[in-house]
Amino acid sequence: MIYEAFNNVYLKFKMHFYREVFKKWQDREASLTTVETFCMEIIYALGRPTVSEFAEFANLSSANAADKVNNLIRKGYLNKVQSEEDKRRFYLEVTQKYIDYYNISYQYLKTVLDRVSKEFTPEELCTMEKILHVMARDLMSESEAEVK
Repeated sequence: MIYEAFNNVYLKFKMHFYREVFKKWQDREASLTTVETFCMEIIYALGRPTVSEFAEFANLSSANAADKVNNLIRKGYLNKVQSEEDKRRFYLEVTQKYIDYYNISYQYLKTVLDRVSKEFTPEELCTMEKILHVMARDLMSESEAEVK
C-alpha cells in the first residue's frame, strides 16, 4: 500500500512538471530537448561536475558528453568555469536560465509542502521529515555518492 501511495505522489509531481514544460514549449519558451533536460538534471544534482564526471555518471563517451555540454552552453543553460587551483580543470555550472526552468517543478513542490504543513501536526511533520532523511541518507545508497 505504501508503494502505491508514494508512486502516486511521485507521478503527480512528474505530471505537473511535464504539463508546465509543455505550456512553455507551446509559448516557444522552452528550448531543451528531453535528453538535454535529463542531462541538466544530472549536472544540477551533481553540483559542479567536470565534463568527465558528468560523462561517467551518465555512462556517456567523453565526446558525446562534450557535445551535449557544448549544446547546453550554446543554449545558455550551462557555463564552464575554470578551476582556481588547477587551470586545466573546468567545472559545469548551471545558469539562472536553467534555475528558472527548474523552478517550474520546485515552485509546485513548495506549494504542496506548504499545504502539508497546514494539514499535519508538528509531530507528524517531524516524523515525515525523519522518514525522508532516512530514505535519502540510508535507503538510497546507490545514489548517495553521486548527488550533491
